[in-house]
Amino acid sequence: MGTKINACIIGVGDVASALVQGTENYKKNPENIIGLLPEITQYNINDIEFVLAIDVNSNKVGRDLSEAIFGEPNCNMKLYSPTNLNAPVIKGPILDGLNSNIKNIVPVDEKQATSDIVKEMKQKNVDVAVILLPTGAHEAVKFYAMSALEAGACVVCGMPSHVAKDPEIVRKAEEKGLSLIGDDVKSQIGATIIHRSLANLFPMRGAILDRTIQLDWGGCSDFCNLMTPKPNGELIYEEGKRQSKTESVVAKLQNRDIVECQISAVDYIPFLKNQKEAYMRLEGRIFGGAPVRVDITMFVQDGNNSAGIIADCIRISKIAKDRKIGGVLESACSFFMKHPPEQLEDYIAKKRLVEFINNERER
Repeated sequence: MGTKINACIIGVGDVASALVQGTENYKKNPENIIGLLPEITQYNINDIEFVLAIDVNSNKVGRDLSEAIFGEPNCNMKLYSPTNLNAPVIKGPILDGLNSNIKNIVPVDEKQATSDIVKEMKQKNVDVAVILLPTGAHEAVKFYAMSALEAGACVVCGMPSHVAKDPEIVRKAEEKGLSLIGDDVKSQIGATIIHRSLANLFPMRGAILDRTIQLDWGGCSDFCNLMTPKPNGELIYEEGKRQSKTESVVAKLQNRDIVECQISAVDYIPFLKNQKEAYMRLEGRIFGGAPVRVDITMFVQDGNNSAGIIADCIRISKIAKDRKIGGVLESACSFFMKHPPEQLEDYIAKKRLVEFINNERER
């Protein structure tokens, strides 16, 4: 078992900013560590080394990751300024990564050369590649997943694009003996996990959930991207994100086929920056058919809400690599992701994950 985990970040946005700030802060101030699974004992936060990053933003390419995480349009709160990480931000191919309104806030310099991704990852001996690209960039996600596997790195897909469900990617991961965790990271205390928990509370207590809604809004580049209309009039939000969130909320309900469920991103509000706000309503029936309604409003720093989960995924991926386990890590996907190959109730997913960590379950 190695003592360090060489990590590459693909997409240096607000989640990357929160992840790098938090990780480097914890290394200097270990007494402040919160927000990580204590069951993962094989590796701790000190073992994560950011060695490479990939982006197309001309203000980030060519800089060290410690600086690039604060480059516009990033707006995650600044909690810690890391020293130089010796982790260069290289330019990758754009592919479909800017096919949205995000192109208006991400500058690109055609004079900056596109790097050989596989070569760069191999030179940096990357153990785990974390994909944090804009929602809807399916072509780019697949390119980077396949490149990472070719370079010998496990893949964590934080986006609602098929990686853990893509047969070609899964087959390559199995052949290479490298793990996959995906898709679409389920935030630590986010709207989806809260909504899901409340929805599952209804049948647990013998009640019926009839209808539910969730409305999200925020000011980061993710919402700028999500609110982009496509030629057919739908928003990019429809490209997997709505399905991912909806499935996560209602998947384990016995009446899921008849529950009225509407989950929507409603607006991009720049002055909110990385604060995400969400409203949830759940309506149902209790004893005697009497109505019950629950209303919840939440406010959270969106980048930080995903960063701790990603840090856990990086550590889990390295455990799998040490054990030479290739392919989808089902337990990790079910616990950490909104759109895994297998939806499980959270307590079952957590139990299986702990069994994997303790080497009592293969994957």
